[in-house]
Amino acid sequence: MPALAFFAVFSYGPMVGVIVAFKDFSIVDGILGSPWNGLENFRFFFESGNAARVVRNTLMLNALFIGGTLISGMALAIMINEVRLRLLKRTAQSVVFLPYFISPIVISVMLQAFLSGFGGSGGMVNGLLDGFGISPVSWYTEPGAWPWILTVVKIWQMAGYTSIIYLAAMTAIPTDVYEAAVLDGASRWKIAVRVTMPLILPVTVILLVLQIGRIFMGDFGTIYAIIGDNGTLFETTDVIDTFVFRALRTSGDLGMTAAVGLFQSVVGFVLIATTALIARRISRKSGGL
Repeated sequence: MPALAFFAVFSYGPMVGVIVAFKDFSIVDGILGSPWNGLENFRFFFESGNAARVVRNTLMLNALFIGGTLISGMALAIMINEVRLRLLKRTAQSVVFLPYFISPIVISVMLQAFLSGFGGSGGMVNGLLDGFGISPVSWYTEPGAWPWILTVVKIWQMAGYTSIIYLAAMTAIPTDVYEAAVLDGASRWKIAVRVTMPLILPVTVILLVLQIGRIFMGDFGTIYAIIGDNGTLFETTDVIDTFVFRALRTSGDLGMTAAVGLFQSVVGFVLIATTALIARRISRKSGGL
């Protein structure tokens, strides 16, 4: 009962506010007193000329983030699982988990130091490029490179967190399975690929379903902390959340913000339902996960 009350008050209760998406909202008139304006708030977003770009960027960046974090998290977990020295294994788990707790602002400062240095003094990456005889790159004016830079940042930030989930799943694998594989002469690589990875596949499916449900939600904190108002990079980095934030900051239109938020939620619900349905069918065809 307390759990139901919690979700009713903090999760379902605020959903009443979605009606703002269909109103010409005024703080003076309030939610119920503001006049209805139909789909005008949605039209503002889709006819702004930026809708296709921010939707494309949101989908592309999140697809890179999901694929990168799942693959790197699984690989990291398999490598840590192979460590036999207990103290070293726990130390490795703590070290890879640490980036998850670092603030996006700190990440932004660290990235700037790597790419361009403090005060535009060059940066570590350009120093390495110069060592190989390659001309330095003005990273903050090159939009084409940023989907990959943000993906590397996301993997660095989330791979350790994801690996902990995989490691927890690996503890449920019976040791008899590994012993049988060793008796059959399987190498560690074959055990990882043909035993460990198939047995943790259900965890991958669950993580995939959960993350696809949020594929229309950009990582606002990290992206905005790194990109900020650098319009040169908007072509490849501007996602729905950063676009809405800038629009709200400049126009103060809460109705449009609510409309885009509702659009994100509806599409996310459809995607997560579709993914769950596909995963269930695959599970039945493969004999159950």
